[in-house]
Amino acid sequence: MASLAIPALHSSGTKASSTTATKPWKLACQCACASGGHGAELQLLAAEAEEAAVSEEPRFRWDAFCSDLTESQERAIRGLSPKLPNRCKALMTRVVCLSPGDENLGPMLAYWVKAMKPKRADWLLVLKELKAMESPLLTEVLECALLENSFEPNVRDYTKLIHIYGKQKLLQKAEEAFHAMKGRGFPCDQVMLTAMMDMYSKAGDLTRAKEIFGEIILLGLPLDKRAYGSMIMAYIRADMLAKAEDLIKQMEDQQIFAGKEVYKALLRAFSYKGDSDGAQRIFDAIQFAGIVPDTKMCALLVNAYCLSNRIPEAVCVIRNMRSAGVTPCDRCIALVLGAYEKVNMLETALAFLTELEENGIEIGQEPSQLLAAWFRRLGVVHEVEQVLKELSMDTKTKQTVAVSVEQR
Repeated sequence: MASLAIPALHSSGTKASSTTATKPWKLACQCACASGGHGAELQLLAAEAEEAAVSEEPRFRWDAFCSDLTESQERAIRGLSPKLPNRCKALMTRVVCLSPGDENLGPMLAYWVKAMKPKRADWLLVLKELKAMESPLLTEVLECALLENSFEPNVRDYTKLIHIYGKQKLLQKAEEAFHAMKGRGFPCDQVMLTAMMDMYSKAGDLTRAKEIFGEIILLGLPLDKRAYGSMIMAYIRADMLAKAEDLIKQMEDQQIFAGKEVYKALLRAFSYKGDSDGAQRIFDAIQFAGIVPDTKMCALLVNAYCLSNRIPEAVCVIRNMRSAGVTPCDRCIALVLGAYEKVNMLETALAFLTELEENGIEIGQEPSQLLAAWFRRLGVVHEVEQVLKELSMDTKTKQTVAVSVEQR
């Protein structure tokens, strides 16, 4: 009986090994059933073998990419810069085949580093090409590059990554990158801290923005127009206009001036609140900074005066625009007409329009419609149509005369 049992077991084992060569845990299970004494141990080994087989990752294949390209991928490859070195072009032609979050990106970059041995200049060319393509993989490639010694990362590289995160409002990732940078021993300079402050400012986190601003001062780092501008915008977003104006004054004392958009944002905030005095102060600060106010800035000042029922000052702003050679826009004229309508000063409004026409300023569509609606509410629609026709006839006559004079 025993001599018959052994060949039977051996035969069964041989059959199992031939049919389950790629699944050794099944063989281990069968052996465990045959030898009852070591069943628990063999079951444990079988479980470990199964786990190892399941967790085994497929080998990365560099040549698996760039095959079966879609039309958009082919177009992206054709659009690559012809000046790219071959080692960079080899990577780019494969990166364009990936989508954001693709798990093949990390192994691909690791293989490229091992095979091509790129230098920092090569990494920068790849990142520049991804930025020019507006590729969504730019952030992921930069994240991987920061971990590679061949990239030779520095503070500016982390600054760029944090700036990208700030645009995407990924504050947590930006903070993680910031702490990772400090963990690697890189110093926090004024540019990096300004990028962090700008990110918090745009996110509406005034508290963190103030902390970074205070840290720049404590470290004795210089405050430039960008640092001041980020803090001013944070105060504007928090509706703390007095604090923002105080920083403007501090800058003026140091002969530092914010950018045009910062002044415009503060002027807009005062204007929409109807604070004509504050709007006028910022308007004066704009000119003190050497910035020539455009029609939109003038319209904001006119709006502030109109909301505060100071119509004569609003008209004065429009006259000053004419004196400075700036043509008042339709918005400015419409704002003044709207203010006149609120106080029911029709005759004064008509005199204002007449003055503009006498100075060669045409009344555009917005103020004309506003005036027509005003007359319509007064029940004098026919008279309005007649007046508008006469105005149109006068305009055409003036244009005809001007053309004939030029021809002479």
